[in-house]
Amino acid sequence: MLPVTLREGADLDGFRRAVRRLVARRAAPEDVVWSSGAPSLFGGDAEGESGDAPPVPLPRAVGALVETVVCHREPERHALLYRLIWRALAGERALLDQHADPLVHRLALLDKAVRRDIHKMHAFLRFREVPEPDGGARYVAWFEPDHFIVEAAAPFFVERFESMVWTILTPVGSLRWDRRSLMTGPPATRTERLADDSSAPDRFAEGWRRYYESTFNPARVNPAAMRAEMPRKYWANLPETAAIPGLLRSAPTRVQAMIEAEAATPRRRMPDKAVAAMARQAPETLAELNRLIQRSEPLVPGATQAVLGEGPEGAAIAIVGEQPGDQEDAQGRPFVGPAGRLLSAALAEAGIDRGGVYLTNAVKHFKFVQRGGRRIHQSPTTGEVKHYRWWLRTELSFVRPRLVVALGATAALALSGRSVSVLRERGPMAFEGWDGFVTVHPSYLLRVPDGDGKRQAYADFVADLRRVAALA
Repeated sequence: MLPVTLREGADLDGFRRAVRRLVARRAAPEDVVWSSGAPSLFGGDAEGESGDAPPVPLPRAVGALVETVVCHREPERHALLYRLIWRALAGERALLDQHADPLVHRLALLDKAVRRDIHKMHAFLRFREVPEPDGGARYVAWFEPDHFIVEAAAPFFVERFESMVWTILTPVGSLRWDRRSLMTGPPATRTERLADDSSAPDRFAEGWRRYYESTFNPARVNPAAMRAEMPRKYWANLPETAAIPGLLRSAPTRVQAMIEAEAATPRRRMPDKAVAAMARQAPETLAELNRLIQRSEPLVPGATQAVLGEGPEGAAIAIVGEQPGDQEDAQGRPFVGPAGRLLSAALAEAGIDRGGVYLTNAVKHFKFVQRGGRRIHQSPTTGEVKHYRWWLRTELSFVRPRLVVALGATAALALSGRSVSVLRERGPMAFEGWDGFVTVHPSYLLRVPDGDGKRQAYADFVADLRRVAALA
């Protein structure tokens, strides 16, 4: 038997070195015993002994799975991953497509748990301001992850809070950013955290609480869903939780005020029965939400029907377009017209299965002008996009994608709450509540006039979708 001991936590480099050495020796999975502790390999130094071992060529999807699963707390994770690698090297190149395979299924669950933990850290970590003697400020946060995800989650915080000096303390490791470089450190304790930010003024926490109050929608109050998406273990570190009891108590009164204000507005919006249904109880399932959408009247009259989202709940990727077109309105399905067919081709070329993606639009009804026998698409106004924003955000809260892709400026406006220059801000973007990505709408590709420009625009679009697949 070959003993392999890696460092505690997510020792990705140590695991890679061990795999190279084991593969070079043709060590079968059943002949290897994995453990965590002081790093060693076959009784020697892992790095030194594997220096002459060649790299192991693996399918990209297997490599990505390894990077995630090594962060899990499962003691058998290294053994499971090595069994997968062994089988992939034996010729099972499409192994991860065999979803019913027990090994693949188990690793997929570990992968999902780690990704969800990273998402929770992105969503529920809150900094507190700590004044410095020189008049500056640094920011400290405490978080308790379920797995060894600190380093995997770090790029998000570096990108979002690049201009701040901050420290993140957790029981499995720490991060420090000084505006130039990221440093990793040992685990911390809650006592250390309290000592580090005991002087933090209340005004920073108050800012978080006021932001939460300003974005709280009383019409979608669902305490069970709130507890499921924001478990109690995070509440102690979230300043906004202090406001939740009062917001819940005032929700019925605020909803009634919304209904009265809606009734007094001359512009026609959704019918009273749909608003009343929301007031009585926010939809608890996607099916309930879709029934509400189907009963709502178009903000701009003329559409045949509401076009609902399409795809599996729990999809890793959700793609949001602008609004249904003529063919979508006729068929009641998103992305079935010329732009939709172009999107399908680009997804396939990028290696993304359209059937596994959730597709929807920021605006649920077709807006058009009649010219002879043709219905000509009209872009929705900012007010019309905001009118439908509640539907979209509620819809995505049920789907729970890892990544939301905005196709074009209208979708980006609906998801970010601000005007977005697609060509200037193209790429990853943090939306309100989701990790996001902005790219062009496929209809833009159809409008590019010359052949070379059209081919280049399409190639850039496929490249964006490949980045989406990697991020998701």
